[in-house]
Amino acid sequence: MKLEGRIWKFGADIDTDAIIPARYLNQSDPKELAKHAMEDERPEFIKEVKKGDILLAEKNFGCGSSREHAPLALKAAGISCIIAKSFARIFFRNSFNLGLPLLESPEASEAIKDGDRVRVDLSTGELFDLTQRKKFSATPIPPFMQELLQDGGLIPHLRKKGLKKKR
Repeated sequence: MKLEGRIWKFGADIDTDAIIPARYLNQSDPKELAKHAMEDERPEFIKEVKKGDILLAEKNFGCGSSREHAPLALKAAGISCIIAKSFARIFFRNSFNLGLPLLESPEASEAIKDGDRVRVDLSTGELFDLTQRKKFSATPIPPFMQELLQDGGLIPHLRKKGLKKKR
């Protein structure tokens, strides 16, 4: 799976309260959550983000409270992929469960700049900064997780496989 988009760069230790402020957690509609994604970190984000854009961060992205609202808000805002040095484990799991791909690449996190256009190959982990004309690598996403992403997340993947929740 290949993606291409504008980079929105953020720093280290961006927690789930920064991704979607707690004052909006009384709602679960993805479109409503998206309206407030990153609003305290970068107020212009939601006004300027485009479908397919890519978020880039330093270490420990998605730390803090374990809430699905954070990756859900970013995905609904149009973010197609997140690249970082590292991710909080629960955010990592929630993102893949919701169909939002994440790639870990310390070198890309440091070198790629805000506003650059980047092409991402999820199957190989290859990242190409079209603006700087530089190539980077990320840890590739395993095939079974690529299948989960192609199906739109864990629940659609399980439905496709014919697995239903036992009651």
